Amino acid sequence: MLDSKALQSIPLVPANTADPAPDHPWPKPYKSAMFLSFDVDAESAWTSKDASHAQRLITMSYGGYEARVGTPKLLELLDQLDLKATFFVTGWSVDAHPAMAESILKAGHEIGHHGYHHLLPDPGDPWIEEELERGFEALKRRLGVKPTGYRAPYGEFTEELRVALVRHGIVYTSSFRDDVRPYRHRLADGKPGTIELPVTASYDDWMHGLSARFSPRSIFPKEHVLSIWKDELDEVRDWGAMVTTVLHPQCSGRPMRLRLLREFLTYAKSCPDVWITTGEKIAENFLRHEAGNR
Repeated sequence: MLDSKALQSIPLVPANTADPAPDHPWPKPYKSAMFLSFDVDAESAWTSKDASHAQRLITMSYGGYEARVGTPKLLELLDQLDLKATFFVTGWSVDAHPAMAESILKAGHEIGHHGYHHLLPDPGDPWIEEELERGFEALKRRLGVKPTGYRAPYGEFTEELRVALVRHGIVYTSSFRDDVRPYRHRLADGKPGTIELPVTASYDDWMHGLSARFSPRSIFPKEHVLSIWKDELDEVRDWGAMVTTVLHPQCSGRPMRLRLLREFLTYAKSCPDVWITTGEKIAENFLRHEAGNR
């Protein structure tokens, strides 16, 4: 039953008050962009839902696949295609699988912040600051990295988190689903927030049933997903906009899905107008034009 008092408390303003995304050009000769990104959660994808999953070894093995097979295979694919990507890695995954994390960095890819335990941020949660700090500390201690990009676990955000990220010096975030071009967040007090590189929902591999454990989703065949991904990219190219992938080594690192990703990225590379790059590079392009417009 709906709570009438709770409904009356909903503000009559947009949840996101940021200005419309500016139409900054992409670097020549490109007319559109792809932010190629991966979320490395490993076993924290499962323990974040229920800490007792740590004792359920088959459930944990779904996440463990990332370090044993998924991430090495994805790094091999990216090397074959001569592509660089951003890997948002949970601090727990860095501590539990340091060799995997080091291999991502050694291959020349960007490392982003993805929380520590992959906990869903909810308004008023007391651990939001701790999750950020522990994530920063793990990335610094294990990899010597101070990330400039952040992706929220479970793709959820709160105002407390948005403010904390600015305080910690994060340059860009990539979690919101409300645009097709980068834009600048506006905090509740009117101050500027981070740059947002919006996620493209259809490029979240988990959404297409690419992994099945405690999930009602069926596993979509390659032809269906490839059709969705190609159509989305082609329309975005016509718009001169951007797509953002949210790919997981425990999904897209599986044999059938790696073949799908190889075919899709090969197609994307064949489009000379698409700039396939990291979040850091797209944020730098935004900052350059933002400064010029001032």
